Amino acid sequence: MKKFSMRLMITPGLMVAFFALLFSACQKMDLRPPGNTDKRSIAQLVSQTPGFELLKAAISRAGLQDDLNKPGNLTVFAPTNDAFINAGFKTTSDIAKADKETLRNILLFHVLGQRVPASAIPEANNTPVTTLSQQTLYATRNGSNVSINGVSVVRADINASNGVIHVINRVLLPPVGNIVDVAQSNPAFSFLVAAVIRAELVNALQGDGPLTVFAPTNEAFINAGFPDISSIQQAKPADLTPILLYHVVAGRVFSSQLSNGPVPTLLTPQTVGISLAGPTVRGNRNSSASNIIITDVVATNGVVHAIDQVLLPNP
Repeated sequence: MKKFSMRLMITPGLMVAFFALLFSACQKMDLRPPGNTDKRSIAQLVSQTPGFELLKAAISRAGLQDDLNKPGNLTVFAPTNDAFINAGFKTTSDIAKADKETLRNILLFHVLGQRVPASAIPEANNTPVTTLSQQTLYATRNGSNVSINGVSVVRADINASNGVIHVINRVLLPPVGNIVDVAQSNPAFSFLVAAVIRAELVNALQGDGPLTVFAPTNEAFINAGFPDISSIQQAKPADLTPILLYHVVAGRVFSSQLSNGPVPTLLTPQTVGISLAGPTVRGNRNSSASNIIITDVVATNGVVHAIDQVLLPNP
């Protein structure tokens, strides 16, 4: 099977982004220099901390140094160097080539306009919080485990004079639109888009939701017997509709909220089986489980996880 991968592409216009890694290691960093940690601003902490060099470069490129240096109360979800590298920014030179406004919007998507320590996050799934980009993040806390849009907080509550930093192991990306927009924005989902159109499910997937979609890649459709888009366009809608509904779960379910066992789908009463070992998802008639190869692609009305097989329900 051909390896499937996607990279972050920064353009002056629309930014399309997916990630091929579910969990990335956090680079060890010392955020406890002696003496005056609490007296330094967020910008100063980032600037002076090993492991945040790429974040420092991004802040500079986006022109946000003054915003993160002045007095106030902010919360910053701070991606590590590894997080930027996994997003396609391997060096500071890569960041220097990024479109300033797009990069600024991405970084503001990581910042809240108030100080929110981890203990202030409700013990619940998907508490909505508004960012400085006027978009929504979804915070989840289960005991001491905190995630934001499914991305783990690997170190919480680093206090600065003007706010608090929570370290995360992936770059958070603003949604490009609703679930259909997300699929249309990436050519690796062109077969899925054709199937959604043919099955007349566009309106359903553009609705308020929230919904979670396990989205098969083009290669997954090819392996399932659809050699090209025309074969999907010639399929009977009545055959495609139950298959597609079998890939949709009610609610916004990030990777951090997946658990082992059956999950109900919109093809009532059929379920898919989740295994965190992988992680994988398996249909009732699949001989093997599908790998969840990209997680937590946020849409305005839900979340998308890419998979490498088409899930097959019972007849």
